[in-house]
Amino acid sequence: MSIAKGFTEGDRVSAQSSPEQHERVFLVGAELKSRSQWDVGESLDELASLAKTAGGDVVGEGIQKLDRPVSGTFIGKGKAEQFAAECGEKSVDTVIFDDELTPGQGRNLERVFDRKIIDRTTLILDIFAQRARTKEGKLQVELAQLQHLLPRLTRFWTHLSRQKGGIGMRGDGESQLETDRRRIQERISRLATELEQVRKHRSVQRRGRRRNHWPLASIVGYTNAGKSTLLNALTGAAVEAEDKLFATLDPTTRKLTLETNQTVLLSDTVGFIRKLPHRLVEAFKATLEEVAEADLLIHAVDVSHPQAEQQIEAVNDVLSEIGALEKPTLMVFNKIDRLETQDVLAQFVERFSPSVGVSAAKQLGFEPLKAHLSNSLRPIRSICRLQIPLDQSSVIARLHEVGQVIELRYEANHAIIEARIPPHRIEEFAPYKES
Repeated sequence: MSIAKGFTEGDRVSAQSSPEQHERVFLVGAELKSRSQWDVGESLDELASLAKTAGGDVVGEGIQKLDRPVSGTFIGKGKAEQFAAECGEKSVDTVIFDDELTPGQGRNLERVFDRKIIDRTTLILDIFAQRARTKEGKLQVELAQLQHLLPRLTRFWTHLSRQKGGIGMRGDGESQLETDRRRIQERISRLATELEQVRKHRSVQRRGRRRNHWPLASIVGYTNAGKSTLLNALTGAAVEAEDKLFATLDPTTRKLTLETNQTVLLSDTVGFIRKLPHRLVEAFKATLEEVAEADLLIHAVDVSHPQAEQQIEAVNDVLSEIGALEKPTLMVFNKIDRLETQDVLAQFVERFSPSVGVSAAKQLGFEPLKAHLSNSLRPIRSICRLQIPLDQSSVIARLHEVGQVIELRYEANHAIIEARIPPHRIEEFAPYKES
């Protein structure tokens, strides 16, 4: 697991990766009044999956019941000391808290545990840093990391001097702290400028697509709900699709031609998760604009997951944050092949409308899915009545290729065709319009 630990020389401030190894991890959760024991347990299970995704080996966990978080150490000091002793016995390298810690809480907990302390936000940012492949993705992740790191610099220097000390660590640390703070602020400013250029570039791309009058559907959903598998199955794309959290970060858009000869665009984007850091949502605004600009949202849900309903709520929370909650939405309940009984699917379909059940991996249920896409994503088309000579079969074939034929009959030496034609194609068939 690689967690932000230090700085490189020069202008760029970035996360440094530890040598490739599996860190021994201990998880800590808090059962607050507003949460049930069941919710905390499920959240810790997900935190364990995140830790494994980042390369950690979970060797233990602890939960404390609290009315509210303790200001200095989040959990009670006595419980922290108890967990610290357990971590010592199990040779734990890293302690991960399921909630975001303040800089002060992080410093105090490191004193108690005498080992690395991170929170859920830092862990998610670390996974994103590992998974980002494109320049855009790397910019977005780095911005979120630096925004998270900036208020924690004092803790960083305390931790670094304690771990290393000696040669190279003497001198005025506070001056170095101020230097690094200034460098990070300058880097954040440059990243924000670069990401604004990314937004403009995406806006130009969207305008280009709009010129073709192709409607856009964005696939959204909880991480590991099968969004990339669904995109691949529908369009033949080759997006990486793994059974792990956040397998895909960078958005992919592909064309899909439906049986009605309609061309629509499908876009896959980053998966959502409970307690998704707000700063990560902010940093990924350029990517998530694809969702906000879509004509239809395809909300993919792993219907076989025991927490499917909570995952739907978590996705809706993020959609609300980016102003896309009121978008027309088709609920696609995926992984129906994993259900022991179809009663679960029937209950979800009854509660959420419109909705369909599919298995993206086995391509089951695609006919009703495509039918709904055809009805929901009708592009702007004009109905034209054409008279095309039979010896111009290439024109008739072209009409079938780009339009939607409603009626076709033959009279003498002509084919009389009524068809829906995209506005930007009408001029092509103007010579054959009936007067």
